[in-house]
Formats: sequence, C-alpha cells, structure tokens
Amino acid sequence: MSDGLPRRIVCLTEEPTEVLYALGEEARIVGISGFTVRPPRARREKPKVSAFTSARIGEILALQPDLVVGFSDIQADIARELVRAGVEVWISNHRSVDGILGYVRRLGAMVGAGERAEAYAARLAAHLASVRAAAAALPRRPRVYFEEWDEPRISGIRWVCELLRIAGGDDILPARAAASLARDRILADDAEVIAAAPDIIFGSWCGKKFRPEKVAARPGWQSIPAVRDGELHEIKSPIILQPGPAALTDGLDALHAVIARWASRGG
Repeated sequence: MSDGLPRRIVCLTEEPTEVLYALGEEARIVGISGFTVRPPRARREKPKVSAFTSARIGEILALQPDLVVGFSDIQADIARELVRAGVEVWISNHRSVDGILGYVRRLGAMVGAGERAEAYAARLAAHLASVRAAAAALPRRPRVYFEEWDEPRISGIRWVCELLRIAGGDDILPARAAASLARDRILADDAEVIAAAPDIIFGSWCGKKFRPEKVAARPGWQSIPAVRDGELHEIKSPIILQPGPAALTDGLDALHAVIARWASRGG
C-alpha cells in the first residue's frame, strides 16, 4: 500500500536537492535545476530540467513527477504551467535564516523524514550558534556592504543581512532586508554606499565572477575604507544566494573568515 508520500520529485532550485540528499532521500529526486552544484554527485545522477526563470515543461512532465518544488515568485509562471498540467507544486518563499531552518523541517516532513529533518535543522542551528559565539568574541565589528548584482546595484537580501550579523559584521543597508523582491533592493545612487563607508565589501554576482577592480574603479568609491584597504572579497553565489543549508554553513563560514581576519588586524 502506498504511504501517500511523493516518490518522484523535481527540484527547480538547488536547496531542495541539497536538503533531500542530506536526509538520505535522494532516490525520490527525478529531476533537478541546471544550476545545482550541491551536492556534486547530484549533477552526475539526476537529469537537469530547469534553469531558475525557465524550465523544460515537456521534459518535466515526461518524468511523471508527483511533486515539483520551487522557490519564489520568479518561478510562478513555471508553477502555473505545471499546475495546469495536473502536477502538484510547492513554491516556498522563505527569506530569513529561521525560514531556511523551517524549510528544512517542512520539506523533510513532506517526504516522511520529519525526525531526520529536525535533527539536521538542529545541527545547522548549532553551527549558527557556534559562529555567533566566535563573532561575539571579536575585538571589533566591521561595516559591511554586500552586493548581489552590479548593474544595477542590488543589495540587502534578508538571509544574507542576517548571516552578516551572525558572522560579526553590520550590514550598511539593513532596511533593504525587509524587501523580498530584488527590484525593491536596487540602489538608486552610489552615494548611499560611499557615505556609509563600509570596511568590507562582499560581492556575489549571481551567475558571473565578481570583479573587485571594477568596483574599486567606480567614481567616488576610492574614498571607501574597504576599497582603500583592499577589502573586496567574492563569496561564490551557490553558497550564499540560495536560501538553503549551504548559506548557513559554507556561506556563513566564508563571511566569518574574512570578518575575523579584518577584526584581528586592529584599527
């Protein structure tokens, strides 16, 4: 007798793939996003059927999924097509660190792995607490500008803002974290960053390499302490711009490593 749980899942983004593999439920996955890099074996084992803003609907339907998991309003059109074709779709829209932990628990419960998901979320939360404690011991906190896109400048994604605080820094644009849509987090003027004088600049340009020399060459940016001191650092987008476990582990650790080095230098 069937237990009613989904057995053929298509993941339109990386985070459900990462979570299901971590829970030992990877056999349920029949298709993944082409942007998936975690875990590496997923790219070898699973067919790639979607990007982020587009998907090969015919190929997804041919896989006969009983659940498709996606993320955010950006995938609403994909979801609509699949729902019209009779497929069950779950589009999550979590935007915070607590939201990521809740996502792990919900997805685990959906596949009958609630206890394992709770244990996994607890391990992730323990790591957050460990980094937070290490950051609290630092002698000083830097002002930080995190740029997720360069033209136009976009900053302030909520979970990144929260992770910066946990890692020991202070986001110079915290008010933008309340806006879920990227278009609402566009900087109208570079003067806002220049005036805030960040000590560290992180770049994670989704889908392309961060170019610190281009940032340093922007008019007026030479006066920014981060530019003056060469504190421009790339955080690879797969470990920070996906609202999944990677952001709470590798992404957070990468932020903290830079911040801790800066703090230990003295001012």
